[in-house]
Amino acid sequence: MSSGKSNLLVSCKNKSGAEKHYLPALKAAGWTGTIQVVAPGDPSPDLTKVAGMLLTGGHDIHPSHWDALEPVHPEAEVDADRDLFEIPLIRAAWDNNLPILGICRGEQILNVALGGSLIQNVPDHYGCESERHQHGTPDVADMHHRVQLAPGSRLRSLLGEDVFLVNSRHHQSVKRVAPSLVAVGWHLDTVHPDTGPIIEAVEAADPSRWVFGVQWHPENLVTLKGPAGDAARDLFAAFVNAVQPPSNG
Repeated sequence: MSSGKSNLLVSCKNKSGAEKHYLPALKAAGWTGTIQVVAPGDPSPDLTKVAGMLLTGGHDIHPSHWDALEPVHPEAEVDADRDLFEIPLIRAAWDNNLPILGICRGEQILNVALGGSLIQNVPDHYGCESERHQHGTPDVADMHHRVQLAPGSRLRSLLGEDVFLVNSRHHQSVKRVAPSLVAVGWHLDTVHPDTGPIIEAVEAADPSRWVFGVQWHPENLVTLKGPAGDAARDLFAAFVNAVQPPSNG
């Protein structure tokens, strides 16, 4: 991280929710700098002072951002204001080669901002039960299904696990992966004959970039024992390591 960039940017819809669920995970992982929490309606942040960006979970993304003719799915809860706030922010952060971590909606908007598309409703697309990827709350982590990581991926190297249980609270998912990203995680039991297994994680295709997105909610898992908690803690630790200001000691 460049000297003088001591802010970690957290983009969200609800600042109190971000402060409750995401900031403790960052601090537990060793972040010691300033955390700047931003939401739609705030001025566009000065990225010259930002060391890295975390994109939090939230509501759905409007399909017009990947296909002008695709209608909004009846089950979608679009957050148009957040789309318009975050997409240019992500592109600017990418242009500035900032470390980026996207979580749930954060993974999805990262993919869309960089040129990818989404499946608007997982149960419709995959023909699965409506609750398969909708379990638990931010306060109650319901470990519902396993994620398989690509053995040679950088995310697998960071997390130290090939397969582990995750919590799951989403009904949209990555469809077409953005050209600058690559899929590296899947739930192998949710499969479509044309699009394959549902994508659960992406990373930058360029190994010199620290850019990752995960579909689950590791911020709710960092206090757990076992592989899921280990993976969650390792993910936040890797992010903090990528953006942490140099120690004066």
